[in-house]
Amino acid sequence: MGRRAKNKQDIPLPLEFERNSGKTTAGLRNKLKFLTNKKSDSKKPNHKSDPEHNKRKVVDPTPQITKKLKQSGKFESWDDVELASDDNEEQEMLDGSEGEYSSEEISKKSDDDSDSEVEENDDSESDNEEEEQVEEEPTTLVEEHEEEESDVEEEEENEGEKKILFGSDSEEEVEENDSEDSAAGDSFDGSDEDARDSYGSDSESDEETTFGGMEKQSKKLLKQQKILEEESALELAEGGENVPELDENELFELPSEDQLVMEEQGMKDMKTVQMRIQEINNVLNNFARLKQPGKTRLDYINQLKSDLQFVYGYNEFLISKLIEIFTISELLEFLEANEVPRPITIRVNTIKTKRKHLAQALIKRGVNLDVISGKWSKVGLTIYESPVPIGATPEYMSGMYMIQSASSFLPVLALNPQPNEKVLDMSAAPGGKSTYVAALMQNTGIVFVNDANKDRTRALVANIHRLGVTNTVVSNYDGREFPKVMGGFDRVLLDAPCSGTGVISKDPSVKTNKSEDDFTMLTQLQKELLLSAIDSATANNTSDSGIIVYSTCSITVDEDEAVVNYALTKRPNVKLVDTGIAFGKNGFTSFRGKHFHPSLNLTKRFYPHTNNMDGFFVAKFKKISNKIPTKN
Repeated sequence: MGRRAKNKQDIPLPLEFERNSGKTTAGLRNKLKFLTNKKSDSKKPNHKSDPEHNKRKVVDPTPQITKKLKQSGKFESWDDVELASDDNEEQEMLDGSEGEYSSEEISKKSDDDSDSEVEENDDSESDNEEEEQVEEEPTTLVEEHEEEESDVEEEEENEGEKKILFGSDSEEEVEENDSEDSAAGDSFDGSDEDARDSYGSDSESDEETTFGGMEKQSKKLLKQQKILEEESALELAEGGENVPELDENELFELPSEDQLVMEEQGMKDMKTVQMRIQEINNVLNNFARLKQPGKTRLDYINQLKSDLQFVYGYNEFLISKLIEIFTISELLEFLEANEVPRPITIRVNTIKTKRKHLAQALIKRGVNLDVISGKWSKVGLTIYESPVPIGATPEYMSGMYMIQSASSFLPVLALNPQPNEKVLDMSAAPGGKSTYVAALMQNTGIVFVNDANKDRTRALVANIHRLGVTNTVVSNYDGREFPKVMGGFDRVLLDAPCSGTGVISKDPSVKTNKSEDDFTMLTQLQKELLLSAIDSATANNTSDSGIIVYSTCSITVDEDEAVVNYALTKRPNVKLVDTGIAFGKNGFTSFRGKHFHPSLNLTKRFYPHTNNMDGFFVAKFKKISNKIPTKN
């Protein structure tokens, strides 16, 4: 504010101010004309030879303007010293030229200027252009003048500043302006008081830092949040009401009975059925809006079951089991994942080598591999491509690794065996988990590896010798009778026989060869084995003893949560504890009207479509007491 405007010739207050203010600045224009004529006199041969032709006396208004600005306090945003130096230089230049020109010539020139303002403006612009060709000022100076000129033009829009810059030179008007400024200051003071009255005083802001003030602000924020939530809910409800209804032609229609008969006769097309599965999925996700009049949800589900059996090759019983576990969208992902084989994984035998050394050796043989995704395993490698069978390399023959699915690592990680302990693997064949247990124990302590199938124990013994395990004892007993044979184990691992619904990608026969009778028999066997595993463990004073891990390669609730809940009921001296596995989904605590023990959320489920590994279930028990409490 209050900055002197200069054009490219460093002359203050150009004609633009006169147009904006509506006032006459003849004195300033005379100074502008004088300076331009003086500089261009030597370059124009048409000018008069009389040296006093262009002489004029110009009264510089700058000191008066500066005085007014200082009195009104407008020098806050720029340097006073710099302005004063500029004023002194201009005043000295004018004072030096006053003695060379007569007053008559100056007054005559002033009259001419007042009669021809337009002509002088054009002449000044042409003179400026010629002067720029002769003498160029530094770029920085020009830019500075342009910036100052633009600043003053913006400031001239304020009426109060126009009065200060172009008002009369009398001191009375200056005092009047000062009084107006003080009145304005009073009005601003009043507005501040009003603002403090409406928004609270400073003391109130101090109170906000106290406990009471903070509590008050918290209640206010909660109230605002509640209002926002109510408005959001209202908008959602209105949005749902405003959704246009679909025409009957746009609705998906289930196939008629005649169409179904034709499909049964061999007229069923794979692409048509796949598209129908997607349409049924969309309808079930938004059933209230997309349903066909006269059709129930059960009609769509029955048609979906039939189509899934046709596309993926499952029997009706297993498809019904899977629909109970997953949503329709997740079920489709699960079925698609079962059509793709899982990555080949190997477990490094830490008894003989390290993962880094084994990886380097296999890479030299042209094997494309990587560590198992995630940081949950330190001994796993994923094999993507190998020029030779991964089970026929010299490293495999020498026992440096074991071909083992990533999901079968999980029960051993949950068991967490320690050196010099007594461990039982109740269903050990073919030996992947039991040899992993021996490696974690660093070939110390003792591991009893048992399997009820004698033929399978041959592969178990072969892998034990190949991997260099020396702390194992192989046995061939029915696991249900094992507590009568031997007990007192610190840790017991039971990877129970199951339906194999989690490893369908490895064994597609599971899609069709499982029935309700098979599940009934398997679940009864699993319950008996789990009770025997609990009875085989012993609870010592140490916190690491009395650990039982139950696992299956099945994802059905009948074989997983139902069996664990049965064991908790029959053996009150055990409890479920955290498995220590950071990923996977928590087990069900309720399923289709059945309510399980709340601690079943500590169990873990793993799916091929979410974890890219075989479907698996893991539960970890802690034995509290060796005595089974009796019910009163």
